Amino acid sequence: MMQVTVTTRTRSSSIAGYAAIALIVIGLALPAFASRSLIQDLFFILTMLTLAQLWNLIAGYGGMVSVGQQAFVGIGAYAMFAGVILWGMDPVPAILLGGVAGFLLAIPMAFFAFRLQGAYFAIGTWVIAEVTRLIIAQWKTLGGGTGTSLPREATSDIMGVEAIAQLFGLRDAAARDVLAYWLALLLAVGTMAAIYALLRSRTGLALAAVRDNDNAAQSVGVDARRVKWMVFLAAATMTGLVGALIYVQTARISPDAAFSVTTWTAYVIFIAVIGGIGRLEGPILGVLVFWGLQTAFSDYGSWYLLALGLIAIAVMLLAPRGLWGLIADRWGIALFPVQRRLILEGTRHG
Repeated sequence: MMQVTVTTRTRSSSIAGYAAIALIVIGLALPAFASRSLIQDLFFILTMLTLAQLWNLIAGYGGMVSVGQQAFVGIGAYAMFAGVILWGMDPVPAILLGGVAGFLLAIPMAFFAFRLQGAYFAIGTWVIAEVTRLIIAQWKTLGGGTGTSLPREATSDIMGVEAIAQLFGLRDAAARDVLAYWLALLLAVGTMAAIYALLRSRTGLALAAVRDNDNAAQSVGVDARRVKWMVFLAAATMTGLVGALIYVQTARISPDAAFSVTTWTAYVIFIAVIGGIGRLEGPILGVLVFWGLQTAFSDYGSWYLLALGLIAIAVMLLAPRGLWGLIADRWGIALFPVQRRLILEGTRHG
Protein backbone atom coordinates (compact mmCIF):
# COMPACT_ATOMS: atom_id res chain seq x y z
CA MET A 1 0.00 0.00 0.00
CA MET A 2 1.36 3.41 -0.97
CA GLN A 3 1.05 6.42 1.32
CA VAL A 4 1.21 9.91 -0.24
CA THR A 5 2.62 12.86 1.72
CA VAL A 6 2.48 16.46 0.50
CA THR A 7 5.34 18.65 1.71
CA THR A 8 7.26 21.80 0.84
CA ARG A 9 10.20 21.12 3.13
CA THR A 10 13.61 20.31 1.70
CA ARG A 11 16.94 19.55 3.33
CA SER A 12 18.29 22.98 2.44
CA SER A 13 15.19 24.69 3.86
CA SER A 14 15.59 22.83 7.16
CA ILE A 15 19.20 23.96 7.41
CA ALA A 16 18.15 27.50 6.46
CA GLY A 17 15.54 27.49 9.22
CA TYR A 18 18.09 26.69 11.91
CA ALA A 19 20.53 29.21 10.42
CA ALA A 20 17.81 31.89 10.41
CA ILE A 21 17.11 31.31 14.12
CA ALA A 22 20.84 31.59 14.88
CA LEU A 23 21.12 34.79 12.85
CA ILE A 24 18.13 36.34 14.63
CA VAL A 25 19.67 35.58 18.02
CA ILE A 26 23.02 37.02 16.90
CA GLY A 27 21.23 40.04 15.46
CA LEU A 28 19.49 40.76 18.75
CA ALA A 29 22.78 40.54 20.66
CA LEU A 30 24.83 42.41 18.05
CA PRO A 31 24.57 45.89 19.66
CA ALA A 32 26.56 44.58 22.63
CA PHE A 33 29.76 44.43 20.58
CA ALA A 34 29.11 46.05 17.16
CA SER A 35 30.12 49.56 16.20
CA ARG A 36 27.54 52.28 15.67
CA SER A 37 28.34 52.49 11.96
CA LEU A 38 27.65 48.75 11.56
CA ILE A 39 24.30 49.12 13.36
CA GLN A 40 23.38 51.96 11.00
CA ASP A 41 24.38 49.89 7.96
CA LEU A 42 22.30 46.96 9.18
CA PHE A 43 19.33 49.27 9.75
CA PHE A 44 19.60 50.38 6.12
CA ILE A 45 19.92 46.78 4.89
CA LEU A 46 16.95 45.55 6.94
CA THR A 47 14.61 48.38 5.96
CA MET A 48 15.46 48.11 2.26
CA LEU A 49 15.11 44.32 2.47
CA THR A 50 11.64 44.69 3.95
CA LEU A 51 10.58 47.17 1.27
CA ALA A 52 11.96 44.87 -1.45
CA GLN A 53 10.15 41.84 -0.03
CA LEU A 54 6.87 43.76 0.03
CA TRP A 55 7.31 44.97 -3.56
CA ASN A 56 8.27 41.43 -4.53
CA LEU A 57 5.04 40.17 -2.96
CA ILE A 58 2.76 42.36 -5.06
CA ALA A 59 4.86 42.33 -8.25
CA GLY A 60 6.71 39.03 -8.22
CA TYR A 61 3.96 36.91 -6.69
CA GLY A 62 0.89 39.00 -7.49
CA GLY A 63 1.81 40.35 -10.92
CA MET A 64 1.02 43.96 -9.91
CA VAL A 65 4.09 45.97 -10.94
CA SER A 66 3.76 49.15 -8.89
CA VAL A 67 5.97 52.21 -9.35
CA GLY A 68 4.19 54.09 -6.59
CA GLN A 69 5.40 52.40 -3.41
CA GLN A 70 7.05 55.66 -2.36
CA ALA A 71 3.55 56.93 -1.63
CA PHE A 72 3.20 54.51 1.28
CA VAL A 73 6.70 55.26 2.60
CA GLY A 74 5.98 58.99 2.51
CA ILE A 75 2.46 58.90 3.94
CA GLY A 76 3.60 56.54 6.69
CA ALA A 77 6.44 58.85 7.63
CA TYR A 78 4.23 61.94 7.63
CA ALA A 79 1.59 60.17 9.72
CA MET A 80 4.24 59.41 12.33
CA PHE A 81 5.41 63.05 12.29
CA ALA A 82 1.82 64.22 12.66
CA GLY A 83 1.34 61.96 15.67
CA VAL A 84 4.47 63.32 17.35
CA ILE A 85 4.14 67.02 16.47
CA LEU A 86 0.38 67.51 16.50
CA TRP A 87 -0.74 65.01 19.13
CA GLY A 88 2.34 64.71 21.34
CA MET A 89 2.81 60.99 20.84
CA ASP A 90 6.04 59.13 21.50
CA PRO A 91 7.74 58.34 18.14
CA VAL A 92 7.75 54.56 18.73
CA PRO A 93 3.97 54.03 19.12
CA ALA A 94 3.47 56.73 16.47
CA ILE A 95 5.04 54.30 13.98
CA LEU A 96 1.72 52.42 14.05
CA LEU A 97 0.06 55.49 12.55
CA GLY A 98 2.27 54.95 9.50
CA GLY A 99 0.70 51.53 8.94
CA VAL A 100 -2.80 52.96 9.31
CA ALA A 101 -2.02 55.78 6.87
CA GLY A 102 -0.56 53.33 4.35
CA PHE A 103 -3.68 51.19 4.58
CA LEU A 104 -6.02 54.16 4.12
CA LEU A 105 -4.08 55.52 1.14
CA ALA A 106 -4.02 52.09 -0.51
CA ILE A 107 -7.83 51.97 -0.68
CA PRO A 108 -8.31 54.83 -3.20
CA MET A 109 -5.06 53.90 -4.99
CA ALA A 110 -6.23 50.33 -5.52
CA PHE A 111 -9.72 51.52 -6.49
CA PHE A 112 -8.28 53.47 -9.42
CA ALA A 113 -5.17 51.44 -10.26
CA PHE A 114 -6.96 48.07 -10.41
CA ARG A 115 -8.90 49.38 -13.37
CA LEU A 116 -5.62 49.53 -15.29
CA GLN A 117 -3.46 46.74 -16.66
CA GLY A 118 0.24 46.22 -17.30
CA ALA A 119 2.26 49.36 -17.92
CA TYR A 120 -0.82 51.51 -17.32
CA PHE A 121 -1.08 50.09 -13.80
CA ALA A 122 2.56 50.97 -13.12
CA ILE A 123 2.15 54.51 -14.45
CA GLY A 124 -1.12 54.92 -12.57
CA THR A 125 0.45 54.06 -9.21
CA TRP A 126 3.29 56.52 -9.89
CA VAL A 127 0.84 59.31 -10.78
CA ILE A 128 -1.16 58.73 -7.59
CA ALA A 129 2.07 58.80 -5.57
CA GLU A 130 3.02 62.14 -7.14
CA VAL A 131 -0.42 63.59 -6.42
CA THR A 132 -0.03 62.48 -2.80
CA ARG A 133 3.36 64.18 -2.60
CA LEU A 134 1.96 67.44 -3.94
CA ILE A 135 -0.89 67.36 -1.44
CA ILE A 136 1.41 66.66 1.51
CA ALA A 137 3.70 69.50 0.38
CA GLN A 138 0.82 71.90 1.13
CA TRP A 139 0.65 70.78 4.77
CA LYS A 140 2.15 73.89 6.36
CA THR A 141 1.91 72.55 9.91
CA LEU A 142 4.47 69.88 9.01
CA GLY A 143 6.81 72.19 7.13
CA GLY A 144 5.14 72.37 3.74
CA GLY A 145 7.50 71.87 0.82
CA THR A 146 10.68 72.35 2.88
CA GLY A 147 9.83 69.76 5.52
CA THR A 148 10.46 69.70 9.26
CA SER A 149 12.26 67.83 12.05
CA LEU A 150 11.05 65.93 15.07
CA PRO A 151 11.00 68.16 18.20
CA ARG A 152 14.10 67.84 20.34
CA GLU A 153 12.02 66.95 23.39
CA ALA A 154 10.50 64.04 21.45
CA THR A 155 13.82 62.62 20.23
CA SER A 156 15.49 63.05 23.63
CA ASP A 157 12.89 60.94 25.43
CA ILE A 158 11.96 58.13 23.03
CA MET A 159 10.45 55.05 24.63
CA GLY A 160 13.11 52.44 25.43
CA VAL A 161 16.17 54.58 24.64
CA GLU A 162 17.15 55.16 28.28
CA ALA A 163 16.96 51.43 29.06
CA ILE A 164 19.11 50.57 26.01
CA ALA A 165 21.65 53.26 26.94
CA GLN A 166 22.01 51.81 30.43
CA LEU A 167 22.11 48.22 29.18
CA PHE A 168 24.95 48.77 26.71
CA GLY A 169 26.55 51.87 28.22
CA LEU A 170 25.77 54.02 25.17
CA ARG A 171 24.98 57.66 24.58
CA ASP A 172 21.40 58.54 23.73
CA ALA A 173 22.09 59.00 20.00
CA ALA A 174 23.70 55.55 19.72
CA ALA A 175 20.93 54.03 21.83
CA ARG A 176 18.33 55.46 19.41
CA ASP A 177 20.16 53.74 16.55
CA VAL A 178 20.03 50.44 18.45
CA LEU A 179 16.31 50.83 19.09
CA ALA A 180 15.66 51.60 15.42
CA TYR A 181 17.81 48.61 14.41
CA TRP A 182 15.89 46.23 16.68
CA LEU A 183 12.57 47.49 15.32
CA ALA A 184 13.88 47.09 11.75
CA LEU A 185 14.96 43.53 12.56
CA LEU A 186 11.50 42.80 13.98
CA LEU A 187 9.80 44.20 10.87
CA ALA A 188 12.09 42.32 8.48
CA VAL A 189 11.69 38.97 10.23
CA GLY A 190 7.95 39.43 10.73
CA THR A 191 7.40 40.46 7.11
CA MET A 192 9.34 37.53 5.66
CA ALA A 193 7.64 35.05 8.00
CA ALA A 194 4.20 36.42 7.10
CA ILE A 195 4.91 36.34 3.35
CA TYR A 196 6.26 32.78 3.58
CA ALA A 197 3.19 31.64 5.52
CA LEU A 198 0.92 33.36 2.98
CA LEU A 199 2.64 31.74 0.00
CA ARG A 200 2.28 28.28 1.56
CA SER A 201 -1.44 28.79 2.18
CA ARG A 202 -4.42 28.39 -0.14
CA THR A 203 -4.43 32.17 -0.58
CA GLY A 204 -0.85 31.92 -1.81
CA LEU A 205 -1.91 29.38 -4.43
CA ALA A 206 -4.73 31.68 -5.47
CA LEU A 207 -2.32 34.60 -5.73
CA ALA A 208 0.01 32.62 -7.99
CA ALA A 209 -2.94 31.58 -10.15
CA VAL A 210 -4.08 35.21 -10.49
CA ARG A 211 -0.56 36.29 -11.45
CA ASP A 212 -0.22 33.59 -14.12
CA ASN A 213 -3.68 34.03 -15.66
CA ASP A 214 -6.35 36.20 -14.12
CA ASN A 215 -9.22 34.85 -16.23
CA ALA A 216 -8.22 31.21 -15.80
CA ALA A 217 -7.99 31.67 -12.04
CA GLN A 218 -11.50 33.12 -11.90
CA SER A 219 -12.84 30.25 -14.03
CA VAL A 220 -11.83 27.75 -11.33
CA GLY A 221 -13.42 29.73 -8.52
CA VAL A 222 -10.62 32.07 -7.39
CA ASP A 223 -11.86 35.50 -6.30
CA ALA A 224 -9.09 37.41 -8.09
CA ARG A 225 -10.29 40.83 -6.98
CA ARG A 226 -10.40 39.87 -3.30
CA VAL A 227 -6.92 38.31 -3.44
CA LYS A 228 -5.43 41.38 -5.13
CA TRP A 229 -7.06 43.77 -2.67
CA MET A 230 -5.91 41.76 0.32
CA VAL A 231 -2.29 41.53 -0.80
CA PHE A 232 -2.09 45.15 -1.96
CA LEU A 233 -3.55 46.52 1.28
CA ALA A 234 -1.31 44.32 3.42
CA ALA A 235 1.82 45.39 1.50
CA ALA A 236 0.81 49.06 1.74
CA THR A 237 0.26 48.80 5.49
CA MET A 238 3.66 47.23 6.10
CA THR A 239 5.35 49.71 3.75
CA GLY A 240 3.81 52.55 5.75
CA LEU A 241 5.24 51.06 8.94
CA VAL A 242 8.71 50.83 7.39
CA GLY A 243 8.48 54.43 6.15
CA ALA A 244 7.54 55.65 9.63
CA LEU A 245 10.44 53.71 11.20
CA ILE A 246 12.95 55.07 8.70
CA TYR A 247 12.00 58.63 9.55
CA VAL A 248 12.02 57.99 13.28
CA GLN A 249 15.68 57.16 12.79
CA THR A 250 16.46 60.13 10.53
CA ALA A 251 14.22 62.55 12.53
CA ARG A 252 14.03 64.90 9.51
CA ILE A 253 11.50 64.83 6.69
CA SER A 254 10.57 66.65 3.48
CA PRO A 255 8.11 65.74 0.71
CA ASP A 256 10.84 65.26 -1.90
CA ALA A 257 12.79 62.87 0.33
CA ALA A 258 9.85 60.94 1.77
CA PHE A 259 8.19 60.48 -1.65
CA SER A 260 11.39 59.92 -3.63
CA VAL A 261 10.68 57.49 -6.47
CA THR A 262 14.42 56.83 -6.83
CA THR A 263 15.11 55.91 -3.23
CA TRP A 264 11.94 54.05 -2.29
CA THR A 265 10.89 52.44 -5.56
CA ALA A 266 13.71 52.41 -8.15
CA TYR A 267 16.28 51.08 -5.69
CA VAL A 268 13.77 48.59 -4.33
CA ILE A 269 12.99 47.32 -7.82
CA PHE A 270 16.74 47.07 -8.51
CA ILE A 271 17.18 44.93 -5.39
CA ALA A 272 14.35 42.59 -6.35
CA VAL A 273 15.36 42.34 -10.02
CA ILE A 274 19.03 41.52 -9.53
CA GLY A 275 18.27 39.13 -6.68
CA GLY A 276 15.39 37.36 -8.36
CA ILE A 277 11.72 38.37 -8.67
CA GLY A 278 9.19 35.89 -7.34
CA ARG A 279 11.58 34.35 -4.82
CA LEU A 280 11.95 35.18 -1.13
CA GLU A 281 15.67 34.55 -1.39
CA GLY A 282 16.06 37.07 -4.22
CA PRO A 283 15.72 40.33 -2.24
CA ILE A 284 18.06 38.97 0.46
CA LEU A 285 20.84 38.50 -2.06
CA GLY A 286 19.86 41.64 -3.95
CA VAL A 287 20.01 43.95 -0.93
CA LEU A 288 23.50 42.70 -0.05
CA VAL A 289 24.68 43.37 -3.60
CA PHE A 290 23.03 46.80 -3.57
CA TRP A 291 24.56 47.74 -0.20
CA GLY A 292 27.99 46.62 -1.40
CA LEU A 293 27.72 48.67 -4.60
CA GLN A 294 26.45 51.71 -2.72
CA THR A 295 29.25 51.49 -0.16
CA ALA A 296 31.92 51.14 -2.83
CA PHE A 297 30.70 53.53 -5.51
CA SER A 298 28.21 56.02 -4.03
CA ASP A 299 30.85 58.79 -4.05
CA TYR A 300 30.93 58.71 -7.86
CA GLY A 301 27.62 60.56 -8.21
CA SER A 302 25.83 60.02 -11.51
CA TRP A 303 28.35 57.35 -12.52
CA TYR A 304 27.12 55.30 -9.59
CA LEU A 305 23.53 55.47 -10.88
CA LEU A 306 24.72 54.58 -14.37
CA ALA A 307 26.57 51.56 -12.97
CA LEU A 308 23.44 50.37 -11.18
CA GLY A 309 21.46 50.64 -14.41
CA LEU A 310 24.07 48.74 -16.43
CA ILE A 311 24.26 45.99 -13.80
CA ALA A 312 20.47 45.64 -13.77
CA ILE A 313 20.38 45.40 -17.58
CA ALA A 314 23.19 42.82 -17.60
CA VAL A 315 21.45 40.67 -15.00
CA MET A 316 18.12 40.82 -16.84
CA LEU A 317 19.82 39.77 -20.10
CA LEU A 318 22.15 37.10 -18.73
CA ALA A 319 20.08 35.89 -15.78
CA PRO A 320 16.39 36.72 -16.34
CA ARG A 321 15.48 34.96 -13.07
CA GLY A 322 18.02 36.97 -11.10
CA LEU A 323 21.22 35.98 -9.33
CA TRP A 324 19.38 33.62 -7.01
CA GLY A 325 17.80 32.01 -10.06
CA LEU A 326 21.30 31.11 -11.27
CA ILE A 327 22.12 29.57 -7.90
CA ALA A 328 18.86 27.63 -7.75
CA ASP A 329 19.27 26.33 -11.31
CA ARG A 330 22.88 25.30 -10.68
CA TRP A 331 22.54 23.62 -7.29
CA GLY A 332 18.80 23.23 -6.81
CA ILE A 333 18.80 25.15 -3.51
CA ALA A 334 15.53 26.54 -2.12
CA LEU A 335 15.82 28.21 1.28
CA PHE A 336 12.11 29.13 1.36
CA PRO A 337 10.38 26.48 -0.79
CA VAL A 338 6.71 27.06 -1.54
CA GLN A 339 6.19 24.46 -4.25
CA ARG A 340 4.39 21.36 -3.04
CA ARG A 341 5.96 17.96 -3.63
CA LEU A 342 4.41 14.51 -3.42
CA ILE A 343 6.36 11.87 -1.52
CA LEU A 344 5.33 8.26 -2.03
CA GLU A 345 5.98 5.99 0.90
CA GLY A 346 5.51 2.25 0.63
CA THR A 347 4.12 0.27 3.57
CA ARG A 348 3.87 -3.48 4.06
CA HIS A 349 1.20 -5.38 5.97
CA GLY A 350 1.29 -8.94 7.04
